Amino acid sequence: MAGITWTNQPERLALIRQRLADISWFMRALSEPIARLANRQDECTGRFWEGRFKALRIVDEAGLLACAMYVDLNPVRAAMVAEPEQAMRTSVYDRFQGERGQQIESAAFDLVPVSTEAAGQELRETPLETLKQRRRAKKRNPTGRRIARDAWLAPLQLDPQIQSLQPQVHTAGVRASDKGFLQLNWADYLSLLRWTAKQAVEGVVAKVPPKLASVLTSLGIDASMWRELVWNFRKYFGRGSCAGSSAAMAADAQRYGRSWHRGQKTARAFFAAT
Repeated sequence: MAGITWTNQPERLALIRQRLADISWFMRALSEPIARLANRQDECTGRFWEGRFKALRIVDEAGLLACAMYVDLNPVRAAMVAEPEQAMRTSVYDRFQGERGQQIESAAFDLVPVSTEAAGQELRETPLETLKQRRRAKKRNPTGRRIARDAWLAPLQLDPQIQSLQPQVHTAGVRASDKGFLQLNWADYLSLLRWTAKQAVEGVVAKVPPKLASVLTSLGIDASMWRELVWNFRKYFGRGSCAGSSAAMAADAQRYGRSWHRGQKTARAFFAAT
């Protein structure tokens, strides 16, 4: 019915808000269309994905850095590329090309903050068919704007001036956050990533360059164990529920009323006390 809007369905709105923060629902919405498309192309039916997703809670910046590099090295680990920045459709590739001025087309519209009252009034007073036409028009008509290749990504380096819980609207309207997530600039991250990528042969590890070693040490990471931590991140943390230094994992376990986390003891070999 045209008279029914989301504003007069509080139960439905509450459910939608809950799903926005539900990673299981997000993965379902992401995975199902891909599976259907792939099965259609292969002219087959049945399961497409090996299993459910694995979600790890990252409990400190050291764990976040190791996890980020583990993910960025997936194309190198699979022997698809020799250098991580050569792997297309990865954030490393986009940051590398964006730094060199490469641009891409953007379908993101300028975000204009609208109050809840104004949004509700528009929904109540606008016919349902008109709303549908507007949505279809937005899908058909791209903005025509071009943005830097990495403009859709959150910055790599953490900006301490931006409060973590502060609501944000990115001024260019192409990404969700301007905060960043590591206390490490892009040049140092790429240097460390490249060096780690070259340590493919297990048991044959070169000494970490002094500058990069100091970065790891500042995060409480044993530089001599860095290669093992990143290349085998899944081996050490894949069966647990969180990842990070042993101390941070112990603190997290206490917050959740537990005595310990799986992998907590093993983590002591990689993370030194700061």
